[in-house]
Amino acid sequence: MADFVCVARAGDLVDGQALSTFVGDERVAVFRIAGQFYAIEDRCTHDEGTLSEGSVDGEIIECPRHGAKFNIRTGEVLSMPAVVPVRTFPVRVVDGEVFVRVAGEGPC
Repeated sequence: MADFVCVARAGDLVDGQALSTFVGDERVAVFRIAGQFYAIEDRCTHDEGTLSEGSVDGEIIECPRHGAKFNIRTGEVLSMPAVVPVRTFPVRVVDGEVFVRVAGEGPC
C-alpha cells in the first residue's frame, strides 16, 4: 500500500461523523457514510473553512463558515459561495484500519 497512511481505526468513526487529520502536509477530512469511508481536503475552496467542523447530511458536507456544500464522495460543489470542488483522496480499509493516500503516485 505504497503512499497510503493509516489515519484511524474503522470502529472509531460512526456514520455521518468526520475526522480531521493530517497526511503529510495535507489536512484531510475522513468520513464514514453508510459504512463506507471517504476522504476530502479539509478546507473549503471558498474561504478556507474547516469542512470537518461542518454538518453532514447523507453524503453532503456544509462548510460552517458560509454554507457552501460539497459532495463527500466526489468533491463536487453543490452550492455557492464555493465554485471550485474539493479534492478527494483514495481510501482503503485493511484489517480494521483506515488508510488515506494524498500523493498522486502509487497504486490505488
